[in-house]
Amino acid sequence: MIHRTTHPTGRRRTGSRAGFGVLAVTGSLLLTGCFAAPSGSSGGTTTSGGASSGAGSTGEPGARIRVAHLLPPRSALSPLSDDAFKLSRWSTAETLVVLDANGDAQPGLATAWTQVNETTWTFTLREGVTFHDGTPFDAAAVVTALTAATTASPKPRILDGVELTITSDTPNTVTVVTGKADPLVPQRLSSPQLSILAPAAYTGGPVDPIGHGTGPFELVAVNGTSTATLDRFDGYWGEKATAAGIDVSFVPDGTARAAALRTDTADVVEAIPVAQAAVIDPSLIHEVPMPRTNTLYLNNRTGVFADPAVRAAAREAINPQVVVDQVYEGRADVAKGLLGPALPWSADRPQRTVTAAATDIPARKPKITLGTFTDRAELPEVAVQLEQQLEAAGFEVEQVIREYSYIETDALAGAFDAFILSRATVLDSGDPVAYLYSDFSCEGSFNIAQFCNPEVDAALSAAAATPAGPERRAAILQVEKLILEADAAVPMLHERVIQGEQADVTGAARDPRERTLITADTQVG
Repeated sequence: MIHRTTHPTGRRRTGSRAGFGVLAVTGSLLLTGCFAAPSGSSGGTTTSGGASSGAGSTGEPGARIRVAHLLPPRSALSPLSDDAFKLSRWSTAETLVVLDANGDAQPGLATAWTQVNETTWTFTLREGVTFHDGTPFDAAAVVTALTAATTASPKPRILDGVELTITSDTPNTVTVVTGKADPLVPQRLSSPQLSILAPAAYTGGPVDPIGHGTGPFELVAVNGTSTATLDRFDGYWGEKATAAGIDVSFVPDGTARAAALRTDTADVVEAIPVAQAAVIDPSLIHEVPMPRTNTLYLNNRTGVFADPAVRAAAREAINPQVVVDQVYEGRADVAKGLLGPALPWSADRPQRTVTAAATDIPARKPKITLGTFTDRAELPEVAVQLEQQLEAAGFEVEQVIREYSYIETDALAGAFDAFILSRATVLDSGDPVAYLYSDFSCEGSFNIAQFCNPEVDAALSAAAATPAGPERRAAILQVEKLILEADAAVPMLHERVIQGEQADVTGAARDPRERTLITADTQVG
């Protein structure tokens, strides 16, 4: 049974700024969750045409690059909002630190850092960097930018619950002091929301990114929520960009984005819908694994799934491969855990002990409510598949499907026996501890599974206190092991995003964390 509730609610260009704003049609799609390296370097992110050479260009610029983006700016491209990821993907705003494929910190605008004590870090700044407005990059500029972030209301997401104080010691160093011990300070400073813009960007009113970055491309114009224009910045501290610039259009409608790729009116296209991929030349589309897992959360506190053996029976009843094939048309990865191929190190997970499943489900015919939401179009289809699989195992299933804003409160309150959710597993720091704590700790703010296990909480605390690196990753996988041994949730699949690129595009980044897209190496032709 399904209960649905709906509430109202000219090809070669060199130097030309010709865009394709005609494609910027209206529409809305649910925002998908969101590793970078210095511009011109792949840092573990794959690129079109093979691994990025890092060569850049010192000669005449090549053709401009036309990009079709999924979502328009929501906050006038303020770096203190989610719009920061656009500035990062255009290689116009840069951060002190960048992340490699494992989520480890690497030099960006800072070349080195030292942890002085549990709460104090010192960062040495890169020399010879100039902002797009001609002013020098120095410690005073870093203090201005990061202080603007720490005092913003609301704060950037990466600073939720985090206290940072930034001071300059010399023109070439800054000190960051945290309110409590935080081993992820360098990773936090990799967030695009903590990009360093010129001091003039912060002088009254909204932060202004136009002409105030440090990257190989300078943002020179923004036309509301329709288009943006960037030009090559010849004063860049690294290798110069190969392309003359970037012409961006914001195209929320998935059919229109796919059409832009098919008709060659865009060179690089974000987020091609799965339904459109089938009608596009396969050589033009590229699937990028995302740090996002489609999971069935089971209510561990009340109802039939309070019994571990019944949870195990649900786990055994579910065939994720069918969901991948029938709903995602094969364009997703069957989950082996909560963390997926977007985090390559997760493949080193330890062996799990499997809980024995109840064998009397067909005789008992336990009734369960299965909830999900309509905002992500594939989830109701997933619910249909799971209903069929669970009923084949003996469960009686009632679906409850609403818009997300009308179901979240009930889901968090434990109103459903099971709930299907597509969840980002790493947030801005590139580290999954925050996700695991939010979803599976006794005090977690997003604990749809109503799961509380002292052993898991202790393992989470140990992981959170471990410095970034192999030991922390091993501690995280131990947490995952304990959660899945309890069958608190059933991870089904890891999503991919489909990126479109014309055949003559090389050097476009295919980035699971959606921090890079057009780099100094990206070119057309």
